[in-house]
Amino acid sequence: MRVELEIWRQDGPRANGRFESYAVDDAEPEMSLLELLDHLNDQIIEGGGEPVVFESDCREGVCGMCGFLVNGKPHGPQDNTPACRQHLRAFPGVTRFRLEPWRSEAFPVIRDLVVDRTALDELIRAGGTVDVAAGTAPDADSVAQPYLQAEQALDFAACIGCGACVAACPNGAAMLFAGAKLAHLSLMPQGRHERSRRARRMAQTVNEIFGPCSLYGECVPACPAGIPLTAIAALNREVLRAGLRGRSRDD
Repeated sequence: MRVELEIWRQDGPRANGRFESYAVDDAEPEMSLLELLDHLNDQIIEGGGEPVVFESDCREGVCGMCGFLVNGKPHGPQDNTPACRQHLRAFPGVTRFRLEPWRSEAFPVIRDLVVDRTALDELIRAGGTVDVAAGTAPDADSVAQPYLQAEQALDFAACIGCGACVAACPNGAAMLFAGAKLAHLSLMPQGRHERSRRARRMAQTVNEIFGPCSLYGECVPACPAGIPLTAIAALNREVLRAGLRGRSRDD
């Protein structure tokens, strides 16, 4: 099958970008979008050109490395699916793709489809560490936790930090990402001593670096980990709780 591609090419952070057109005449329905780019890069290199730069690692939807806009949608046509798991067979009527990097002020373009996602690292850093007693590892059942609460915490911990939620939001908000982290830790016995401090610092950082929540929920179908909209409610709840406890309280 023939697939036509328009791909954003940008030589560096300060260079001007532009779209360039390509065609892959022997694409297979079983190819993922990343495999399609691999195949295209083989063609480009054989022709003496510069391959398209993009990020990938596990290609199993776990690492969060891959990600770009496909026809304006983060990761691709399928909801809640990372780019590495989007196969051409899933959208057979689509044979023309426009690929460009995440579009957000918080994610400056490094080259082609690669963006700098340091802003997400700064948000995690603002949350700080979780204090635990060092020494011999405790028994697994020494800290009791309700089963359903543990399952909810694991659901929020599934966030892979790809940044698709930020790219999907017209305001470039990271509310879903920050909410997933706060909701996850608020449900765990560990980290309760820093709960209010963490909420205050992460809320301040998310407001300083990213845009405000658009309230439309575009982030939810873009999230490959299926983080629910309740994560944003959890973020607001954690901030309200921290405010009620007062700035002198860390817990």
